[in-house]
Amino acid sequence: MDVALRGDRLQFGDRFSVVFQRTLRLPDDGQTYPLPPGLGALPVRAVADLGAWAPSTWRAGAGYVVPLHRREALWLHFEAATWKPNAAQIGVGGIDAVTGGPWSDGLSDAPQNYLVCPPQPWLDGINSGVGTIRQFVAVSLGRGETVEEQLTGQAQVGGLQLRVYEPRPGRFPDQPPEPSYDAFDSMVLAEAPAGAMGVAAGGRMVQKIYPDPYGKEVWDEENVGEVMVHLVSSELYRALTGEEPPPSPITAELYSRLGYPWFAVDDEDAGTIPSTERLDTVKSLGELDAERQGGSASAPSSVEIDPSQIVTVKTEPTPGGMDP
Repeated sequence: MDVALRGDRLQFGDRFSVVFQRTLRLPDDGQTYPLPPGLGALPVRAVADLGAWAPSTWRAGAGYVVPLHRREALWLHFEAATWKPNAAQIGVGGIDAVTGGPWSDGLSDAPQNYLVCPPQPWLDGINSGVGTIRQFVAVSLGRGETVEEQLTGQAQVGGLQLRVYEPRPGRFPDQPPEPSYDAFDSMVLAEAPAGAMGVAAGGRMVQKIYPDPYGKEVWDEENVGEVMVHLVSSELYRALTGEEPPPSPITAELYSRLGYPWFAVDDEDAGTIPSTERLDTVKSLGELDAERQGGSASAPSSVEIDPSQIVTVKTEPTPGGMDP
C-alpha cells in the first residue's frame, strides 16, 4: 500500500487518511470528560523533504514530523470510505495503543489490537477501560513519563506509529455503490534525538474503541502501509523546517467558561474493547507529578461543563461486508 502526504494529512492507499488534530488538554483529575473539540490540523512534514536537517537516524523508511508543545494533547481523525473499510493499528513509542502489546506483534484478535475504520472515526488516547481512553499528551523523552518508558524502561522510539491494512480481495466492493457516498516502506525504530517527544497518558474521556464487526481474517496482512510519525518540540520543528509551529491551544477551563461546545457520541448500542492489565499499569501525568512531589501536589483544577454545552453527534453506520 502506498503512503503519501496530501497537504496536512497522511494518505494510505486511495481511500484512507489520517489527520492529526490539535485539541484541549483535559484536566488529569480522575474525572471522565466528554470529547473535546478539534482545534485545527497540525502541520505534517516528510522527513525526506528536510534533507540534511533531519537526524540521520530518521532518514531511512517512511517518516514524518508533527510539532507539538510539551504537554499538548492531540487526537487522530480517520477519514475512510464507508463502502470499503480499513484496519488500522496505532502505536505510541512502539507500544500498541489498544492493548499495550509490542508493535512487532502484527494483527491480533485475542485481544483485538487494532481499529476498524469505519466504524471507528477517531482515537484520542490509549485504551483505559470499558468506553474510556486516556488522552494522548506529548512529553519529552527521558523523564520516565511516556507509555513506552513505563512499560519498557527505555526511551528509544517515541512518537506515533501507524499501520493500515487493506481488506482481502472480494470481501467488499471495489467501487463505491451508486450513488457514491458523501463526502510500506519499512519503519525504522532508532534512538531519538534531543527535542523528540513521546506520548504520555493524560486525562480521561468517554470514547469507545469498537470491536471488529468483520473478523481478523478479513484483513490482508500482506497489503499494508506503515509509517513513523516523529513528534517534535516546537523548537526542534522550527530548527528542522524554518516554519513556526501552531500556537499552544487555550486551556480547557477557559474554553468551557466561554461556553464553547463539548461532544458526546450517540453510540450507546455499540460494543467496546476493554482495557488490558498491561495498559492499566500506565500512570497518568498527574499521578507521576504527584509522586515526584511526594504526594503533596495539589489536585488539578476540574473543569465545570454545563450540560447544555455538550453536543451529541452520530457516527456513520457500519456497512455490511460481502461474503467471502
